[in-house]
This record gives sequence, structure tokens and C-alpha cells, in this order.
Amino acid sequence: MRKCFFYLAAALSCLAACTGKGPSQEELGTRHGDPDEKIVLAYVFRMNDLPDATYLTHINYAFGHVNDSFNGVRLDQPEELRRLTRIKRNFPHVRILLSIGGWGSGNFSEMCAEEKLRTAFAKDCRRVVDEFGLDGIDIDWEYPGEDVAEISASENDIDNYTLLMRDIRAAIGPDKLLTHATAGSGKFYDFDALDAYIDWTNVMSYDLGNAPYHNAPLFPSDILEPGSMSVSECIQAHLDKGIPPQKLVMGLPFYGRGKQGFPRGVDVTKAHLLPDYTYHWHSVSQVPYLTEDATGEFAYGFDDEKSLRIKSLYALELGLKGAMYWAYNGDNTAGDLRRTVYQTLNGTLPAPGF
Repeated sequence: MRKCFFYLAAALSCLAACTGKGPSQEELGTRHGDPDEKIVLAYVFRMNDLPDATYLTHINYAFGHVNDSFNGVRLDQPEELRRLTRIKRNFPHVRILLSIGGWGSGNFSEMCAEEKLRTAFAKDCRRVVDEFGLDGIDIDWEYPGEDVAEISASENDIDNYTLLMRDIRAAIGPDKLLTHATAGSGKFYDFDALDAYIDWTNVMSYDLGNAPYHNAPLFPSDILEPGSMSVSECIQAHLDKGIPPQKLVMGLPFYGRGKQGFPRGVDVTKAHLLPDYTYHWHSVSQVPYLTEDATGEFAYGFDDEKSLRIKSLYALELGLKGAMYWAYNGDNTAGDLRRTVYQTLNGTLPAPGF
């Protein structure tokens, strides 16, 4: 498969213009919209203007949190979430979920450990869904059983996480979406036990390395951070755990990671124009990067339209459910990144080799 993909990628690179029990079909139609449309999901964080959902199927609003009583959902900006749901007036097709968690968001371990607290939290998820007219809940606990984000953890977290998803599913019912975001390694979850409760898994196949290494290389290479994984290895790790490809959503970064002193907030669609840096394309990892002119050192690993298209083609080749990205505000005002992903995944942008 990989050899076949490299032929496809090589052809693509020549284009000068390209810079338990699953849900029934009836449930898919209710929860997802068009079951034949590939998912293109944006995490919306620190919202300014309302997003343009022309090239989106789903939005995860980031973030809600487990409250300090461990028995409910805390929303720091409820009016922002309420405002976000208004986009359905112009984009009735888009599904909006509340994502609960994020890096450094704690209280999960305590909440999950007690049935009374876990049940109360699940019921409050239902309350939030109903109050704000949402289409579901996304859980982004980083990570069950791990305290790397300086949050509490327990050896029982993985089993309790499954119980949490069971209880949320029971609370929100079969007609609402329940998804989760997972570490690239997939090692913090009992996917077999979770399958009956979740609609799909969002694989966080990014943040895989810091400069002088790629942020999210599609394939491993000499610029893969030691001990890390490539995007393809992250996806394969999930497939190896028995998750069917139609329940996997590939994570894409609409941002880059630079060395110390590199400018912050770079528009990745214009990164190749930055003065004092030189653009390169890594033919093995299938992602771009910048080197510093003064030193020749690797300065910035990122994704652009070309690499996002190649990753989207790879997702198609594997038969994945679609792609999600962090985050909406990493795109430019023209929406070049999200349009590239949507049109590639849904067949409106020509894909050589298919």
C-alpha cells in the first residue's frame, strides 16, 4: 500500500497548482448527515467571528471541562458556544459537538472513579446538549492513566474511561454523537470495549515532534523525532487495535512547530514567503519545513495545502471516515486549507492515481 501511495504522491508533487456493535445506517443518517460524505471536522477554539462552514461537516467547540465538584460540565464561555450554534441558520448541515477536556484539563480521573459522580457528569452532558441544541459530545481526556499533563491519574483510568463513555451514551441517547480524541499511540484506551458506545475516534496525529524535527510527518524519515511516531504509524497503531477504518478520523495540524525564537502565529499558507528562511519539501515524510538562512538549521515543521492534500489522499486510500484538524483559526481567511481537505476527501478536487 505504501509503495502505491508513493507513486500517487510523486504524481501529485508534479502538479504545479498544488501548493461491539456499530451504529445502524438509520442512526448514521440521524447523527452524521449524509453517510456517504467524508467527515471534515474543525476544532473551534478562541472564536472571534463565526466560522465559515462551507467546507465543514462537523465542529467541535473547544473546550468544556469537568467541574471542580467532579459531577458536571464547566463552561467558561457559554455565550460563545450559544453564538456558535447560530451558524446553523446558514449551514443547517453542520453538526456541532462540545469537546470536553484538552491538554491540562483535569478532574477526569476523580469523576470516573465513582459511579455516582460519573453518572451525574453524564447526565450533565445531556443537559448541555439539550440546553445548547448540540449534536453530541466529544471527550478529549489527555490521557487516561497518564499524568504527563500534570493532571491526576490512576491505574484504573482506562477501565473507568470505558464506563464513562458507556454512561454518556446512555445519557445522551442513540441519536446524538459521542466521539473522542486519542493519543497517536492509542495506548490509553480499550477500543474493543469502547466500540459499542462511540461513533468514531479522532486520532491526534500531530504534535509528534519539535524542531529540529517534523511536527506531523506522514511517513518516518531521518527527521522524525527519536522515540516518536509518524502520522501513518499513528493510524496503523489504531487499525492494529481492531478499529475499523470507517470509524477512524485522521488528525491534521493547521499550524507548525518552530525552534526557539521562530516567529509565533505564522500563517502556514504563507510560510514559504518568510524572509530569512528557506522552504523545503521532504520527499519521504511528505511534509514541508523551513531552514534558517543564517545557520542552515531546521527551523519550522508544518503542513500546507500540498501536504494536507497528500494526507487526505492517504486517508482515502485507507478508507478512513475523514479528517479533523486543530484548529479552525489556523487557516487563512480564504479557507485554503479546509477547502483543500474537504474537496480532496469528497472527490471534487482531482486526485491523480484514483
